[in-house]
Amino acid sequence: MKRSSLRPSLTKRVRRTWELYLFLLPAFVFYILFKFWPIYGLKMAFLDYSPFLGFDASPFVGLENFRRFFTSPHWRMVLGNTLRINLTSLCIGFPAPILLALLLQQVQCTPFKKTTQMITYAPYFISSVVLVGMMYTIFSPSSGVVNAIIRNLGGEPIFFMGRTDTFLAMFVGSEVWQNSGWNAVVYLAALAAVSPELHESALIDGANRLQRIRYIDLPSIMPTIITMFLLQVGRLFTVGFDKIYLMQNSLNQTVSEVLSTFSYKRGLLEGDFSYATAVGLMESGVNFMLLLFFNITAKRTTGTSLW
Repeated sequence: MKRSSLRPSLTKRVRRTWELYLFLLPAFVFYILFKFWPIYGLKMAFLDYSPFLGFDASPFVGLENFRRFFTSPHWRMVLGNTLRINLTSLCIGFPAPILLALLLQQVQCTPFKKTTQMITYAPYFISSVVLVGMMYTIFSPSSGVVNAIIRNLGGEPIFFMGRTDTFLAMFVGSEVWQNSGWNAVVYLAALAAVSPELHESALIDGANRLQRIRYIDLPSIMPTIITMFLLQVGRLFTVGFDKIYLMQNSLNQTVSEVLSTFSYKRGLLEGDFSYATAVGLMESGVNFMLLLFFNITAKRTTGTSLW
């Protein structure tokens, strides 16, 4: 009786606001086609898949594709590069937007604050192709601005984009430059919710700016910091494909080959679909376990978690 009485009201609401549901349709179709439907293809990781045989006729090989990866001569290099890049990005790139937001919060001149904020988050909208092209132009050994300065100081030109000892700094530095301003918006929104009365009381007690940041601002935005940290830890074994693939060349491949580029080359370029699927499934599984572990730890220690 109760269920039948709810159905007409739900139908009426849908008919009354069908335009709003129509706006949701593209996002719904996108997630079905590109997020949920590809899950069915994960079974390739356990098959010797052939496009001519299909999923049902391809022979089942169990964990053979995973064994092939962990017995290959490349797995240590690929996993090591992935972890080194992500851990460096986490240690340097994660505190950067927090520091930027705290500094912008202290700026009293509103026009200067808004202008600085706009300049810092504008690089986020630059595509990876354009960004890497800018890097090749700026750091070019023949015509780049950086090497022109080095030559004027009496040094020799450096091919930054082709050296193994500069690749990590180039990648992480560009990531910080591109994403810090945008990520700082989240922390600025959290800082805006801090009660001004807390700062007024601290000023009366004689607290300086650093003390107010330490004892008021940081504890107030700590739940936001923990949430953002958990989201980033959940991608510890994932390096964005586009940018690192564009930066990769034969000179720096020993330090730039990561799980995403490795699986792309083995899967799409070499046609070993099952092997590439196994590598991608392993990557996602480890990320999920890390996220689960850190989420439980954060919930028990701080009371803040994703779920």
